[in-house]
Amino acid sequence: MAETDQLRELFRLQRTLNERIGVRTGDLTDDEKVRWILNYCRAMSQEIAELTDSVPWKWWAKYQQFDAQNARVEVVDLFHFLISLAQVLGMSADDVFQAYLKKNQVNFQRQDRGYAEKDAADSRHI
Repeated sequence: MAETDQLRELFRLQRTLNERIGVRTGDLTDDEKVRWILNYCRAMSQEIAELTDSVPWKWWAKYQQFDAQNARVEVVDLFHFLISLAQVLGMSADDVFQAYLKKNQVNFQRQDRGYAEKDAADSRHI
């Protein structure tokens, strides 16, 4: 049996889930895309807050404990919304992979140069 492309499978599963709840990311008007981009950004912000609450960030509070299991769940929730956002933007798993490779190269180049100044043009090719 051939090994499943895990990123493509995540994108397939997310598309199926989105369609089940009535969101067809491939059929959105520009106005709907803007609305769903904002929806997913807000959802990810909430998931980041929930992830933050999984770690003892209140340095003044002694009752807090690290909840690694919940932290992992929140990371997965972030993937759900991030993949949905990519799909709203018309990106496939392959598109995300290729853009990641290019952006990763830019990030290494920035580190090699000491990342002393912002170059807005260094990512325009992605």
